[in-house]
Amino acid sequence: MFIGRAGITSLAMMKSHAPATLRNRDPILEVLKRVLPKKGLVLEVASGSGEHASYFAPALGGLSWQPTARDLSDRASISAWAAEGTCDNLLDPLDLDVLHTPWPVAQAAAIVCCNMVHISPWAVTQALMAGAGRTLSAGGVLYLYGPYKIDGNHTAASNQAFDESLRSRDPQWGIRDLGDVVKEAARHALGHVETVAMPANNQSVIFRRT
Repeated sequence: MFIGRAGITSLAMMKSHAPATLRNRDPILEVLKRVLPKKGLVLEVASGSGEHASYFAPALGGLSWQPTARDLSDRASISAWAAEGTCDNLLDPLDLDVLHTPWPVAQAAAIVCCNMVHISPWAVTQALMAGAGRTLSAGGVLYLYGPYKIDGNHTAASNQAFDESLRSRDPQWGIRDLGDVVKEAARHALGHVETVAMPANNQSVIFRRT
């Protein structure tokens, strides 16, 4: 497909950039290659800029990757990043707010959600777990990435400072205790399988639909 100079300029203007993506995408991809199924649909919740989707999908060719975002500007950025490549398994972004039902995807083999749990009210995590319980096939995987407290304690002083910053922006935001997240997941038939320590004091948290 030919895209003229004006089109290239327009796409560049729509793209947003999350600086942490370049640092975390390879460690995340290493875990995803190990825990995701080899085929089926992966529903990415809160795809943000779309940089993860455009990087992960080509590396996971047996899977169809469905990015989503609540905000129109994010969906435009996802499309702009996707337009840079020629990836057949990266689908057009869908409008998804986890608080609204029904979700636009009825069934998925896996759900991936990075950096949403701490930058949203607790009700959003509850809705994510309920939606994952409805949407995942038996044996399906829910993958979460981000910072978590372990047994009520921050894993680093930098995480504590980040948590305080988040709560100053919105008292309903903040780094969650992993135990609370695991308990909420269990209410929706999502069993905690594994937690993997990641760079920059983050965690990969893997659940499986029973």
